Amino acid sequence: MSDTLARPIGAARPRRVSTVRRQQNRAALFFLLPGCALFTLCVIYPIFSSITLSFYNWDGMTAKTFVGFANYVELFQTDTFYTALKNNLLWLVLFLLAPPLGLVFALYLNQHVRGIRAVKSLFFAPFVLSGVVVGLVFSWFYDPTFGLLKMIVGHGIPVLGDPKLVTFGIIFAALWPQAPFCMILYLTGLTGINPEIVEAARMEGAKGWRLFWYVVLPQLRPATFMAIVLTVIGALRSFDLIAVMSGGGPFDSSTVLAYFMYDQAIKYYREGYSAAIAVVLFAIMLVYIVFHLRRMLREER
Repeated sequence: MSDTLARPIGAARPRRVSTVRRQQNRAALFFLLPGCALFTLCVIYPIFSSITLSFYNWDGMTAKTFVGFANYVELFQTDTFYTALKNNLLWLVLFLLAPPLGLVFALYLNQHVRGIRAVKSLFFAPFVLSGVVVGLVFSWFYDPTFGLLKMIVGHGIPVLGDPKLVTFGIIFAALWPQAPFCMILYLTGLTGINPEIVEAARMEGAKGWRLFWYVVLPQLRPATFMAIVLTVIGALRSFDLIAVMSGGGPFDSSTVLAYFMYDQAIKYYREGYSAAIAVVLFAIMLVYIVFHLRRMLREER
């Protein structure tokens, strides 16, 4: 009698568990649907729309004309494209100075001394400024007639008017807000460091550079990953400072792929050609991001 009663009760438990799991999965799906729909509308659809548009010749008003790979052929035969690509690589190399600078600032500010909050706010201030404001400030700084650089050096240097110096001058201006951004990431990472591991390393005799390199820095790996990835993406999509400070000149010497894309779409109404530039830029970003994501997943496993 007891066996016959026990069987239905035991069989009912898995059914209840499966029902609860099904309800939880359904609720999770409903919560995810708005975000997935928005991501599809604002990210996935524009990506495929740009790829499709790159095979057409379109001025934004008249009917589209299918041209196949003609936009890409013209792009790879244009000298401005290779100038923009070279400048993007230069941005990428020099912009990677921001993570180590941010780490140095974070280590300096991660102290419990009087007045450190005011110092932190001074370091953080450039990050909250608009790119247009930063561009205007450094345009005045570089001005060869009344700029602060002239007062420091003793004579005017036409940084933004020299094809050899203009890109370096804009990158230096871009590092001013980017380094505090990396500093914030590292300050957040420093708060999550396990003090017991640091204390154990000190008891073993580790100090100074060895303590930092072998104990502190490995625990900052997530912050380093985010700082490098976001810095690389910022270097590849650099636009605002170039638009404000040089307009891609002189003689297209400071243009990058993002500004070249804008120039062709807005000034010359070549939407299909601009879409081809966007696809090439997206492919460069995608290769780099996939490489770093695979490396991060491999390390976690």
